[in-house]
Amino acid sequence: MRAFIDFEASSLGRHGYPIEVAWVFEDGRSASFLIAPIDGWTDWNPAAEEIHGISRAQLAREGVAAPLVARHLVDELAGHQVLASAPSWDARWMSRLLRAGGLPRHAIRVTDTDAALLELATALLAPALSSSQVHRASRQIMASAGDRFAGRRRAHRALADAELERDRWLTVCRLARAYAGLPADGRVARPPAAPREANLLLHPRAYPQTSLDRPGAEWRAS
Repeated sequence: MRAFIDFEASSLGRHGYPIEVAWVFEDGRSASFLIAPIDGWTDWNPAAEEIHGISRAQLAREGVAAPLVARHLVDELAGHQVLASAPSWDARWMSRLLRAGGLPRHAIRVTDTDAALLELATALLAPALSSSQVHRASRQIMASAGDRFAGRRRAHRALADAELERDRWLTVCRLARAYAGLPADGRVARPPAAPREANLLLHPRAYPQTSLDRPGAEWRAS
């Protein structure tokens, strides 16, 4: 199963450290922790605090010991694909958290959500479309999903932002299934017709919740 992860950090400087982590599985199960800093984690940027709103005092009151968080994270996420919107940063905070727990820093690897979303759309479309049509359709689906989240700002809190990544995943999955003629449960609703340009046009009345109505796109009512 896939899990979507997000970290908040004390600063983006060389000596910054993770102060909050949360993950959400595809099925909606989630976990979130404030992380109590270990000895040596002292770099603190007031500008970062203004963004995430987590204070040092709150970490002292509510933070869970970093080694405990690290071990729980590995227990929960080992064997799953872990996705993040900013994989280079999140992998950095992941590494520091795991090392604080005495665990291998690559025990959990982080994958770019955007790359995984494109792979998802391609995989769902491939059985129904030709290879050239899959490439174009998958890009259109990504653009449509992007439009739907354009006005949704990140909260800069780990759980809310991890849930946003899950919502993006579910949206691309729903759009791609509708495009390919698949129901939500993954079964083929009807045998795919021979690829024709007309088959790429989603009828909004057929898919009321997932019609790809991006302005200017080629999807239109037939």
